[in-house]
Amino acid sequence: MDSAIETPFVDFQNVWLAYNEELWAEGKFAVEDINLQVKRGEFIAIVGPSGCGKSTFMKLTTGLKAPSRGSIKVDGQPVTGPLKISGMAFQSSSLLPWRTTLDNVLLPLEIVEPYRATFKQKRAEYVERARQLLATVGLAGYEDKYPWELSGGMQQRASICRALIHQPKMLLLDEPFGALDAFTREELWCTLRDLHAAQGFNVILVTHDLRESVFLADTVYVMSKSPGRFVVKRDIELPRPRDLELTYTPAFTDIVHELRGHIGAMRKAGAVINQ
Repeated sequence: MDSAIETPFVDFQNVWLAYNEELWAEGKFAVEDINLQVKRGEFIAIVGPSGCGKSTFMKLTTGLKAPSRGSIKVDGQPVTGPLKISGMAFQSSSLLPWRTTLDNVLLPLEIVEPYRATFKQKRAEYVERARQLLATVGLAGYEDKYPWELSGGMQQRASICRALIHQPKMLLLDEPFGALDAFTREELWCTLRDLHAAQGFNVILVTHDLRESVFLADTVYVMSKSPGRFVVKRDIELPRPRDLELTYTPAFTDIVHELRGHIGAMRKAGAVINQ
């Protein structure tokens, strides 16, 4: 087998993080003993109690935080600072109100190298890329609208386009659909499902929604309450492509209940659950 295929795309080896030296000396960690290997193109979801370190894990993965101990590699390279090969989207779309939808999507290309240096010369090419991406998520015809003219779901679609405009190898999503109504949320699940299937980038999704994690992910990790560590790894072997009808089947609901049981047991006992 090709060794490049065997190399994990994301590789955490014995990663611990304390937010400062005093907390390190006191043995107070935000996350501890994280070991994680993610295959190229894999979609993983991370679930767990509030404050367990899910967002801290995201910062470690993107190089926004350096580990206190251990090593992190992404795409075979040590993570030593903010990654340019990743895109991020959050619960708040954070679209700039004075920019149109199209100009919001183009923003990373204006500020991130190597695109920034060639933005003026290649603007027409980048505009076409943004228009195609917006069309893919159902926003054709909304390019010249401002954020206040879009629904919450439309704003989040635009936010995901902005995260993908520089063609990253990895997309990190922190509760991206948490503020949306149930119907819009499920529409966005399908949008993300289709983008991932078409483009093959890695996805790390942090969510409180167990149904969302099971519907979208190849693998779901359950994180313990602080200090955060992964205590359950659940492979989701439901066939792809997955339609929303799947969420009403016993095979799907059994996995959701299993994960809910793990989190419930953690809340009661604080015990470590075996993988």
